[in-house]
Amino acid sequence: MIKVGIIGGAGYTAGELIRILLNHPDAEIVFVNSTSNAGNRLSSVHGGLVGETDMTFTDQLPLDEVDVLFFCTAHGDTRKFMEEHTVPVGLKIIDLSQDYRLKADDNDFIYGLPELNRRAICHSTHVANPGCFATAIQLALLPLARNLMLNDDIYVNAITGSTGAGVKPSVTTHFSWRTDNISVYKPFVHQHLAEIRQSLTQMQSSFSSEIFFVPYRGDFARGIFCTVMIRNGLELDELYRIYREYYEADSFVHVVEEPVDLKQVVNTNKCLIHIDKFQDRLLVTSCIDNLIKGASGTAVHNMNLVFNLKETVGLKLKPSGF
Repeated sequence: MIKVGIIGGAGYTAGELIRILLNHPDAEIVFVNSTSNAGNRLSSVHGGLVGETDMTFTDQLPLDEVDVLFFCTAHGDTRKFMEEHTVPVGLKIIDLSQDYRLKADDNDFIYGLPELNRRAICHSTHVANPGCFATAIQLALLPLARNLMLNDDIYVNAITGSTGAGVKPSVTTHFSWRTDNISVYKPFVHQHLAEIRQSLTQMQSSFSSEIFFVPYRGDFARGIFCTVMIRNGLELDELYRIYREYYEADSFVHVVEEPVDLKQVVNTNKCLIHIDKFQDRLLVTSCIDNLIKGASGTAVHNMNLVFNLKETVGLKLKPSGF
């Protein structure tokens, strides 16, 4: 049994992580750390856990009692924790923040997108979970990168649910502002662009094209719906072959010929990909649940790989339905 600790247990991604791990046959949650909620039941913050667990939050850090430590912390806090605490040698770490996603000489974190780095993750101690937008966009483009086809500018539009902004209320997550509304934010400069470019360059070293990414805030709670456009001269049948060949060994990415929608992936660890052509323009549609495939589901996927489990264990989650 894998003994699990969670730091930063009060946010949306932590809630999803706890829900998944409570039903994981090979994992046991030892502690969930939240200083501001210490002594309160997990279900007092994560209402969906009522009847699922009587565990309480703690302000303690019994690191020597766990095999893997998940960080569901704000950006910057994981690095601060690592600098200020002595972490037991051999303790596996899976960080859901952006602190270690970019390669650097001062750490040994592996970028944790299984569809790109599965083998390296299996042999790693420290894993940096990908960003949610980055996951959807990379999965739309990796087959092209492997075949050295990213040689023109890339245009990306992606819309995300309000949970992508985190649990702390703000002007743009308030219900009365978000409902019946849509807006653009951080066009062309979103922080996930750096990790996307890093991954595409890893796959296609000659990659130097521009990525014009426009993110949108959507009028729904969870999910990311992403469209990617790029020039490509191949016939659609050949492109489908390339995409299916790339994802042949992947358990959670499905390349489908029918148009896709968010309800097919919400509450699951799936990514659905659909491709289409108009003259020499390739359109790739990619959709995921931002909290699961875009965060906590991939984190558990990475845990399964690190501990040499079947990668689908605990992740056969059901879509929300209609």
